[in-house]
Amino acid sequence: MGWIEIVATVFGLACVILYMFRNVWAWPTGLVQVVLYCYIFYEVKLYSDLILHLIYVVLQLYGWYHWLYGGGGRDNLPVQVLERRVLAVWVAVGLFGTALWGFLMARYTDAALPYPDAFTTVLSLIAQWLLARKVLESWLFWIVVDVAAIGIYYVKGLHFTTGLYAVFLVLATLGYLGWRRSLVAQPAPQPA
Repeated sequence: MGWIEIVATVFGLACVILYMFRNVWAWPTGLVQVVLYCYIFYEVKLYSDLILHLIYVVLQLYGWYHWLYGGGGRDNLPVQVLERRVLAVWVAVGLFGTALWGFLMARYTDAALPYPDAFTTVLSLIAQWLLARKVLESWLFWIVVDVAAIGIYYVKGLHFTTGLYAVFLVLATLGYLGWRRSLVAQPAPQPA
């Protein structure tokens, strides 16, 4: 994909590093990344990823606002933790959404890898929504997405993006551990 993929990769790395440190500038940085990836995924016919990144544009704007003003006093939002039953619901939504979206992509488009692409799309939407809500478990969803995405992008010949997602996997793991440690430094988290 050339220079566009390289620039998107750099902004993607910067974005995730900023998320790890709970820095609100992650959101505008991520906005640049997702716009560039809209073009990239259109070009390689990963339509689920394209649709995902179009939705990310909206979620980037929402997350930016919510991290700034989503706290109890319309201030900075603290890290939250999901109750186990809520986490189980999100997992079920991910599995059902993958089956449905994969079927639609396989049946009605020429998508290259409809079910794996649907899996990363649906779980990424869940992860991004939870990240915008500053939920610790968003990182667990990102870890699963990153593992799957590494294989998908390698098969499609997106080598910079494959490398990016390998780094994302490490960063997501570090993000989870860092956010978990941050819970000790803040008042008791409210279940999301």
